[in-house]
Amino acid sequence: MSQYWSSLVHRLTPYVPGEQPKLPNLVKLNTNENPYPPSPHAVAAMQEELGAAGATLRLYPDPNADRLKDAIVAHFVEFSITPTQVFVGNGSDEVLAHAFMALLKHETPILLPDISYSFYPVYCGLYGVEHVAIPLGENFEVRVDDYARKNGGIVVANPNAPTGLLLPLAEIERLLAANRQSVVVIDEAYIDFGGQVIPTAIALVNRYPNLLVIRTLSKSHSLAGLRVGYAVGNSLLIEALERVKNSFNSYPLDRLAIAGAAAAMADKEHLEKTRLAVMNSRAELTANLEGLGFEVLPSAANFIFTRHAQHDAAQLAAELRQRQIIVRHFKLPRIDQHLRITIGTDAQCQVLVGALREILGQ
Repeated sequence: MSQYWSSLVHRLTPYVPGEQPKLPNLVKLNTNENPYPPSPHAVAAMQEELGAAGATLRLYPDPNADRLKDAIVAHFVEFSITPTQVFVGNGSDEVLAHAFMALLKHETPILLPDISYSFYPVYCGLYGVEHVAIPLGENFEVRVDDYARKNGGIVVANPNAPTGLLLPLAEIERLLAANRQSVVVIDEAYIDFGGQVIPTAIALVNRYPNLLVIRTLSKSHSLAGLRVGYAVGNSLLIEALERVKNSFNSYPLDRLAIAGAAAAMADKEHLEKTRLAVMNSRAELTANLEGLGFEVLPSAANFIFTRHAQHDAAQLAAELRQRQIIVRHFKLPRIDQHLRITIGTDAQCQVLVGALREILGQ
């Protein structure tokens, strides 16, 4: 602490990101990165942009990132959205941050699940947004009826993190219909892993002006290192985000990010190939862990949430780490006996299962 800190800084409890250790031969299954490379077209687009560095990098990027917004519109052509319904930012975390300031800062508290993405309450603390934590059900499910109360907004991750559970689109619509007077933010960081048909709430944005859907290219598009996120919603919601963005940083995305992200959004074939590979590996890993006596929640994300009734989760995580395998353990009520394990390559998953079999004495 310092005498030079503002009173706000003294009150903050910052978000703790997943560890990025620098260890050799590491099987890294703790931060939900995609195990496969991004689209070759995305890489080529960035290389082309970099090749013109002398002519382009000396100039500011497009503050509206119109090229990327057009690519997002084309990606979701079946939903008839327009560029005025799209907002882009430096990762979905920045997009979420702007949403908390622009759309959720009211006198009435917002509603959040008690077990969800732990950055949400951090934003509340940063921006002075009052919130109420709504307990998940006995099986960690979001119960829509629990949110039918006066509120200043609702934020739900779908699939939820760290549980991986999916709230069906019909339930999302029930949530929207019951809360027409406030903004409902659906954070779809992992939705592309939700099934053969991607159950995105973007399908509902033209029917519900109170819906904002936030997504990222970090997970399913394998671009966590590029930092690109976006939101889709009613044009008036997007205007609010733009007003906050242009009061904070008019150029959140650089030229390489815009070029790479636009190309990634256009390459649906690569997205389909890699997301199906992750889902197939998830099914196999789930079956293998259940064979070892683990309980695994039904996941619609690129990770699983699991526990073993006879073995302490923290101890399991520590023993895996000794074998150069890292997973995520949360020391929080209700979930301190669970591990969140990112879906890696099939080879990485086999290493994990082998290590667990050894640890369990099987």
